[in-house]
This record gives sequence, structure tokens and C-alpha cells, in this order.
Amino acid sequence: MSLYHRLVSGEETLSLVGLGYVGMPIAVAFARKVPVIGFDVNEEKIELYRRGVDPTHEVGDEAVAGSRVMFTSDETRLREAKFHIVAVPTPVKEDHTPDLSPVESASRILGRNLTRGSIVVYESTVYPGVTEEICAPILEQESGLKCGVDFKIGYSPERINPGDRVHRLESITKIVSGMDAETLEEVACVYALVVEAGVHRAESIRVAEAAKVIENSQRDINIAFMNELSIIFSRMGIDTQAVLRAAGTKWNFLKFEPGLVGGHCIGVDPYYLTYKAEQLGYHSQIILSGRRINDDMGKYVAESLIKHLIRADIAVKNARVAILGFTFKENCPDTRNTKVIDIVRELKTYGIEPAISDPQADRTEAERLYGIHFTRQEEIRGMDAVLLAVPHREYKALSLKTLDGFYREEAAGKVLFDIKGMLNKQELEEAGYLYWRL
Repeated sequence: MSLYHRLVSGEETLSLVGLGYVGMPIAVAFARKVPVIGFDVNEEKIELYRRGVDPTHEVGDEAVAGSRVMFTSDETRLREAKFHIVAVPTPVKEDHTPDLSPVESASRILGRNLTRGSIVVYESTVYPGVTEEICAPILEQESGLKCGVDFKIGYSPERINPGDRVHRLESITKIVSGMDAETLEEVACVYALVVEAGVHRAESIRVAEAAKVIENSQRDINIAFMNELSIIFSRMGIDTQAVLRAAGTKWNFLKFEPGLVGGHCIGVDPYYLTYKAEQLGYHSQIILSGRRINDDMGKYVAESLIKHLIRADIAVKNARVAILGFTFKENCPDTRNTKVIDIVRELKTYGIEPAISDPQADRTEAERLYGIHFTRQEEIRGMDAVLLAVPHREYKALSLKTLDGFYREEAAGKVLFDIKGMLNKQELEEAGYLYWRL
């Protein structure tokens, strides 16, 4: 009997290693079909899940509380499983080279507890070759088992979009791969249990790894083009969003928008591809050019804000500025690799200590990663400028009266930066605001 059939019958168990924004929804989804062990080294996180609390906001407290996932921080529980999915982050270091330490650590933990007949599938975004050349040898070393004989490996890149209620695990076609035909079939059948949109069988593990890393690289390049257009049109005195609306009437125009590109995917994955390319003697031109543009957008926004303060006859040093939104994207608590911090740091070089507010951000994470202490929105008063950095649903509902309340009563010109252009430009300009958007 295949491992797939033993899982479905309840004879075997599936494990999820890494219960973050990606791993936890996968664990909850599989637990509706098969026995699941959810493992994470973070004991505090495990305790929250056991209490039915979803700190990621990905599936909600009710779904976590009602899930049959066996949450644990005890790595020896992994010995009870035969099908393992590794979903840990793959960030970059300060020099923009891949930081494989999370996936290497997860491989060591899993390797120590790996049993014969297991299949290990990695979901972490990596450059082609990592699964077979780095992860598999670690599993062999730690377990004393032989890959291809005692256990098999596969790769199925994560495609979950944090904060997105439409494009979920179940509704996105899943790429699957395996080290051989038999493993590929097992992996495909297991994922088909939860992915309603179906699976795509990649020709090899390297093909699947490459497919994932170019998905976000392509998006990164397109957004970089929009950001460059925004810079150019700003100098021309043309509203970029008006240009994009006009151009978007053509059937084959790609509808990307300018913005801050952060997070643990789009702002990171291109560096994995270019790192491997440079190892092979090729220096990326388009990919790294796009990265440079996107990495500099926080500085550009801050400098533009300074120019508007000067235009409004507001003294720059010690100007009172509020930043609304700090997460890397809207309607999501994740602050990892947020580009809003670049705006904060650049403003500080001008002697401005901005007040930062975010109704959705993980406060503990923001303090630990950046030393940021949030200000409650009700306390934002007497400002010279307000910068809407993240289009959270709460901010889209801001009324003109609420916005007015953020500023000094005697303010002659209210500087308002709306990075993603979520508010009505004409209405605000008619109300006397110095309005700016990318």
C-alpha cells in the first residue's frame, strides 16, 4: 500500500515543520483529511495555537481552535510521521546573499527524527539545487539513512499570499516534484487532497525550485518599472495613477502599480536567483536593476516628503510626522522585511522622529526587529504631515474629518502622502491638502 493510501486511512501521519504564515494554514488544511503533527521551535507560538489563537490571522482563531492538528515543540514527535513538509522562511543576509540557516536547521531537526520509508517535501523558496545539494545531505548525515533508498525527497513551492482571502492554498494550482517518478506521484496525490485547483507535476525538483524563484522575480521587475515611471512622471508633474488608468484600457497592458516592495518573498527571492547565477559566472542585469530601484523607494518617499514640508513652509527639523501602517503589506500583521522602516530611518536623518501607528501589525515583532513602539491612532494629533504607508482596510475608511483631526489646527497646508493612492485625490486637494502619491 502506498504512503498516500496509508495517510488517507489514518495509518500514517503527516508533519508540518514550521508553523508560520505558510506552514500553519497548510497544517490546518491537511488536518481535515489526514492526521497531522504541527511542529515549531517557538514554544510561545505553539501555546497560542493550542489555545486556539491565530497570531498570523491567516485562518482565524475559530479554525485553529477547531483543528485536529497536534501542535508541538517536541521534535521527537516527528518520529511519528512519515510524510514531512518543511515550510520555514528563507531570508537574505545584510549583503543580500541567501540565508539558508532556517532551512538547514529544520533539516537537522527533521534528520535527527527521520524514519525509514519517509518522504520529505520542502516548500521554502530556494535557488535551484538547494533541496538536493544542501538539504538532502543534512538529512542523511543526521539520520544515518540513505536518500533514495531509505527516504525520498520532493519540492513543492509555497504559493500562499499572506492576508489574501481569495488566493488561498486550496485555490492556487500547486507545483509538485519528486526525486523520481514514484515520489512525484506520491507527493502529487497527497497535495491533491487539499488543493482544489489541482497540481502541476514538474519535470524535476530543480525545475520546481526555479519556477518558484522566477514567479516573484518577475513581479519584482514589473513593480520596479512602475516605480521608475512614478519617479519620472513626478518630475513631469503628471499623476502616475492617472497614466496607468489610461494605459490600462488596452487589453494587453499589464496592470502593475508602484509601491514599496518588502516582505519575505518578492523583496527576497530575486537575490536567491542572482546569487546562484553569479556562482555560475553570470552577473544579472535586469533582475538586480529592478531590485536596486525597489530597495531605494523608501528613501525616495522620505525625500519627497521633505520637499513637500519645505513647500508648505514647515521647518523640517523636528517636524511632526505620523506614519500610518508599518507591515510589509495590507491587512496582514507581518512586519518582516517591511520597507516602511526605510522611510522611518531616512526621516530620522533629517531630525524627524515620526509617530508610527498600525492597527494590524505584530507589536512584539516590530519592537524586537526594529525597536519600534507604536502610537495609538487616537493619540495622533498636531501633525505637520501624515503618511499613509500601508492600505489597511481601516485606513481606506478614513473620513475627511478624521484626517483633519491628525493635523495642527493652525496648519496652513496639510501635507498628506498616500503611497498606494487609496484615498480620493481630487476631494483632498479641494479640501486644501498637499496630496502626493506614487
